[in-house]
Amino acid sequence: MTWEKLGRVYVASGERPWAQSHAFLPTSMMLDDDRIRVLVALRDAAGVGRVGAVDVDARDPRRVLAVSPEPLFDVGAPGTFDESGVTPVWLVPHEGRLYLFYVGWQLGQRVRYYLFTGLAVSDDGGDSFTRVSQAPVLDRSDGELFVRAAPCVRHEDGRWRMWYIGGDRWVDVGGKQLPSYDLRHVESPDLTRWPARGAVSMEPQGDDEHGFGRPYIVQEGGRYRMWYSVRTRSRGYRLGYAESTDGLAWERRDGAAGLDPSPSGWDSEMVCYGCLQPTRHGTYLFYNGNNYGETGFGVAVRRG
Repeated sequence: MTWEKLGRVYVASGERPWAQSHAFLPTSMMLDDDRIRVLVALRDAAGVGRVGAVDVDARDPRRVLAVSPEPLFDVGAPGTFDESGVTPVWLVPHEGRLYLFYVGWQLGQRVRYYLFTGLAVSDDGGDSFTRVSQAPVLDRSDGELFVRAAPCVRHEDGRWRMWYIGGDRWVDVGGKQLPSYDLRHVESPDLTRWPARGAVSMEPQGDDEHGFGRPYIVQEGGRYRMWYSVRTRSRGYRLGYAESTDGLAWERRDGAAGLDPSPSGWDSEMVCYGCLQPTRHGTYLFYNGNNYGETGFGVAVRRG
């Protein structure tokens, strides 16, 4: 698949107290044939992320139509798993409601933070979300003590399938502790309840890689196709690509991801957190650039 970069779409620049910087983990949906809503996490001055919406023109997704004046979804109560930030990851329309899987951030003392998955629901088409539970739907378990996050969720043959990242190790990268995690898979008959532990589907390779970010999986031509972010010690994130016949065993073809960092500018150091959005005007890939979304999110269009 070939992608043509169209440019950066949006980055918060201090226009609101809760949106001082960033625009990370773009998670999109169609409002109608000509409008796309992109949910992103926007950070306040303390670095706490809240979910906001950036509506763009489907004919030219660089054209911003509206930005939410208030958070669509806020942080959790003190002491809960999402008290330190919330990040959108995956949207699921189901039985007339819109479900949002999100990452909850909680700061630690002996480790830097914990990342677990929460679930929220919207009954107004994505203008606001409320928690299904104050507890995570992916909580800690043996082998996944610090990270169970960034799910991709699909409904197949009467069951729900989820691919997510999970891990229980930390590695030193330039004097900074970063989590190490791999790709895991679980199944459930219930969208709101999931097994305590997943099966490993793909692990980092070599000494440089230490994690995967945000799997985005589609099914085309009888095969599963996954875009994901490869986290390395030396270069941060790069976009990777893999294929599978069953969604469990993956063949990595990272060179076919089709999107590399630019020679200069906002996405010259990283390309990560890809989100595909088919429209009648073309198929787009929203993604983040340098420093995990600090420089905002951009868009590319499929050309082949």
